Order: sequence, then C-alpha cells, then structure tokens
Amino acid sequence: MRGISSTKIAEFASPALLPPDCQAFLARATGVFADRTWWKLVLAHAIPTGAAASFIAVWVAGAVVALVPVLRTGGRLAGLTTPYTCEYAPLLAAGAEHTERVAAMAAFGRFCRRLGVVRLDSLPAEWDGLADLETGVRQAGLYPLRFDHFGNWYEDVAGLDWPAYLLGRTGALRETIRRRLRRAEKMAGVRFDLFTQPAEMDRAAEAFESVYARSWKDAEPFPTFNVALMRAMALDGGLRLGVWSIGAQPVAVQLWVVRAGKAIVLKLAHDEAYKAHSPGTVLTALMLRHLLDQEHLTQIDFGRGDDGYKQGWATQRRPRIGILLVNPWRLSGAIALLRHAAGRLRASVS
Repeated sequence: MRGISSTKIAEFASPALLPPDCQAFLARATGVFADRTWWKLVLAHAIPTGAAASFIAVWVAGAVVALVPVLRTGGRLAGLTTPYTCEYAPLLAAGAEHTERVAAMAAFGRFCRRLGVVRLDSLPAEWDGLADLETGVRQAGLYPLRFDHFGNWYEDVAGLDWPAYLLGRTGALRETIRRRLRRAEKMAGVRFDLFTQPAEMDRAAEAFESVYARSWKDAEPFPTFNVALMRAMALDGGLRLGVWSIGAQPVAVQLWVVRAGKAIVLKLAHDEAYKAHSPGTVLTALMLRHLLDQEHLTQIDFGRGDDGYKQGWATQRRPRIGILLVNPWRLSGAIALLRHAAGRLRASVS
C-alpha cells in the first residue's frame, strides 16, 4: 500500500488545462455524464451567466486519486451539474484503496472549508464512493447532510424483445399501446425517422427545434445545449433521435443516447395540437421497439425525474441524492445545520 502522508490539491479552469496525469485520468472516465465529451458540452453550452466551472484535482502520495468538477457562482461552490445531468459524482481512481480515496475526499473537504455550504447533487445513492466522500469530509471538519434530489426510473431488459417487454407492462398500458400503434399505422402520411449520423444533424436539429417550440415545454435555460449534444453524440455513435411526423409536420421528438448496451432518454417533446393522436405514447413505443428488437439492449433509462408516465414504461427506481458539505463555523453553515435539524424534528412528529 502506498503511503498517504501527503496530499496535493489544485484547481484548473478546464479539462484542457489539466496536467498530463490528470488528462489520462479523465480519459479513463466512462458514462455519458462523466467523460470528456460531456464536460466539453457543459462548459461550452450550459454554464450560467456569471458562473465559472473548474476541475479540482487531488493527488495522494503523488498519484491522481480524485477529480471533482465544480461550479463557482459568486461566493458559492457546487458540483458541476446542469438541468440535463442525470447523475454526477466526483471521479475517483478505480484502483485506489479505501484509505487513499478517503484521504482525497478529506483534502477536498479542507478545500471546501472556507465556505459555509457546498452542494453536491445528482449523486447516485448506489455510488461506491459515497462512504469515502462522507468519511473524508467529516475528517476535514465538515458535516455531510443528505437530501433527496430526484428519482431515476429504469428497466433491465437483457434478453427481452419488444413482445416480451410488453408482457411486463400493465394490461391498461399494453392495450393503449396496441390501439395507438394500430391507429397510427392506418393514418395516411405518417412517418417514423431515426436520426443517428452526423450528416443528418441539420435535418434532425430542425425537426427537434420545431417540435420543441410547439410543445408544452418551457423555454430551455441553455438553448444551444440540446442540438450541441445531438451533434456530439452522433459523432460518438451514440445518438438515437426519433421523430414521428404526420405528413410533412414533425409532431413528436425523443433524444436518446446509447452507450454500452444502455439507452437513456434525455429529452422528449410533442406538439400539443396533435394530442388526440397520442404522439408521445406512439413515439415511445416505436423507439423502444427499435431499441429492443434491433439493438438488443440490456437497460432502458428514463433519465431525470419522477414524472408519472415513466412508471408505466419502467418499474425500477434509483434514488439520486444530494449532499450539503456544511462548515458549522460559518454563518451559512450554522443556518443550514439548524434548518436540517428543524426539518428532521418536523418529520419525527408528523
């Protein structure tokens, strides 16, 4: 075991400025929301006005053990998450020992100690570094306070085709899908397009933006992010953009990303003027039928949030949590501790 007597921490404004060992560390990161492509998109298209992103690297006994993407807004510090982030966690070296990971998180905790509260959210409750993070920041004198953030609905589908998947849905949903698909197949001029290639992105972006503008959705907080994501994922080979059209009019869109046998839907919208045709249900069925029968996935993932419709298409839920790293010797930290204690008291007597 390497000694852990020495730790070093440094902050860098972008991945491009990381030293070579950190560059190699980041290159080993996997997952849609952790790799270099994702961070490049976030930095270019999803940083709030007046905020700045940075990457905090921690070395233990000379080796990179942690890399923590963060966002500074005024005097506040938080994890580098966005409205599009489905999961986030500090990047920890897979081969590091428990004591080294704790030491790295303790160094990060000491870095955060100058602030009253640091918020990390979108953390998978099943993340294997959670205990290391909490132990480390406690060693640094901070209190880690957990809170519920959102749910992530998913379904394990290894070995299932579309008919087998349908057998796992409720009878009411199966009947709705059957009727809506049959009706859609009889309509004149109906078309399902699946855009995956970089050369198709101008058409794909036009369809996506057109439907989104006519949907019930609020305006995007970062208007250029979705199309930039589509283009990047097409180059990566992971984009699956489904478009359902009636005549020349696209009426529903869904942006899925496929990686390592797992498909995640990141954005969907439909034109409310065509609500009678159930465009959302029809397109979800068409996308899943393709993904299951043609791509033989192991998991489908409905992304961020506990929207009611997701519980028909998926039956499993993963909690995404947040942690406040609280310094009790700062005013904002003391207030956060008091609020947390008051919330627990109210919950115990309700």
